[in-house]
Amino acid sequence: QVQLVESGGGVVQAGDSLRLSCTASIGTASGYGMGWFRQPPGKEREFVSAISWNGDSNVYADSVKGRFTISRDNAKNMVYLQMNSLKPEDTAVYYCAATLLYVSRSESSYRYWGQGTQVTVSS
Repeated sequence: QVQLVESGGGVVQAGDSLRLSCTASIGTASGYGMGWFRQPPGKEREFVSAISWNGDSNVYADSVKGRFTISRDNAKNMVYLQMNSLKPEDTAVYYCAATLLYVSRSESSYRYWGQGTQVTVSS
């Protein structure tokens, strides 16, 4: 069983930066690919970014490419999402998730989920 806890959300202005963190209860080096998803108000949850268990591969949604950076520190059991140049449309609850796949954009492939952290970007 993997337990994930997100932190780092908050209220910021457009153009600001935030770094989200995800703490895993079991070593993230145990073969889990990790991902970030988000759910904007009134919308479906959507893929944001994912990283392979060894950090060698990462993928991004087109909407965040060039602004967001995913990374992980397996020694600390942590996954991060650095978000720069934030826009009001980035407002959402952000979720960390773990998959047994190497790396995946597919929500259905993720077995474990955190509770989410709110990010609000004002214009």
